[in-house]
Amino acid sequence: MRFSHEQFRELAEKHGLAVTHQRQVVYEAVIASDGHYSPEDIYAAVRRRVPSISLATVYNNLRLFIECGLLREVTPHASTLRVDGNLKPHHHLVCSRCKSVQDIEGEFIDFKRLSRHLPDGFDLTQPLVEVFGLCRRCAAKK
Repeated sequence: MRFSHEQFRELAEKHGLAVTHQRQVVYEAVIASDGHYSPEDIYAAVRRRVPSISLATVYNNLRLFIECGLLREVTPHASTLRVDGNLKPHHHLVCSRCKSVQDIEGEFIDFKRLSRHLPDGFDLTQPLVEVFGLCRRCAAKK
């Protein structure tokens, strides 16, 4: 998906962000395709359009987008940052071997019921289930 400059300007301003060409290109690189990418993956894609961009700029913008709610962080406990442009409610299948992440749709958790079992004062802000196992490719290598 490619945003016009005006569309990105409106989105950025809505979230209190300064509008820059680099930010627009970084954001578009994440939402352009389905997937869960590392900053290095995004950097490789962005450098085709903005050769002078630094990896630090990509990291900083991704973190900013996550803080503003424009992107989601995938598996925040993993060893590397991964981002997700899909903001619709969904869950993830995570391969324990290759660390690939796939979206899984469905309402298979009763979050209202779960919230009744949480410790006092715990605010369930972003219910997300990660199911670990082996992807098809890794399972075939057994």
